[in-house]
Amino acid sequence: MRAARGSIGIAFVAVLAVAGCGSDKTPKLMNLQTNAHSPDEFSILPTKPLQMPKDMAALPPPAPDGSNLADPTPVADAVTALGGKASALQLQGGIPAADGALVAATDRYGVTAGIRAQLAAEDLRWRKRHPGKVLPRLFGANLYYDAYTPMTLDAYAELARWRAVGAATPSAPPKPVKK
Repeated sequence: MRAARGSIGIAFVAVLAVAGCGSDKTPKLMNLQTNAHSPDEFSILPTKPLQMPKDMAALPPPAPDGSNLADPTPVADAVTALGGKASALQLQGGIPAADGALVAATDRYGVTAGIRAQLAAEDLRWRKRHPGKVLPRLFGANLYYDAYTPMTLDAYAELARWRAVGAATPSAPPKPVKK
């Protein structure tokens, strides 16, 4: 009986030791497992309904990689659905021409070149320093919230801070009671 317990303990320690010997260099925080045999429903874009154009000259010329009027245009459709004008979209950077003042206001203190790459590198360093506990990693648990908990903003403390200095703040639901 005692030998059986000892061998189970040794087996458990061996499994934990092997689990810690992963070769993946990028820490995985979100373990989203999908069935590899199922289609990706987010990659399917429905086409627009076919209709006869008012002017045949409006049709694009046929080309192997060309587009047609039934091809989906998700960005223009989203702008139109939100009340904007898709024709006002500027092709340079995808920023509507009408938003020039907004872009100028956000850029007034300068823009850091390569900020996305810098943030990605800093995030990778953070995730390597905070890989999570062994058992959750072993069983494929979601480690995202555990890794970023130290960076979480306390919304209610921030709301109180802004109200204390007299800033107009929106109403907020009451703070949840911990049981």
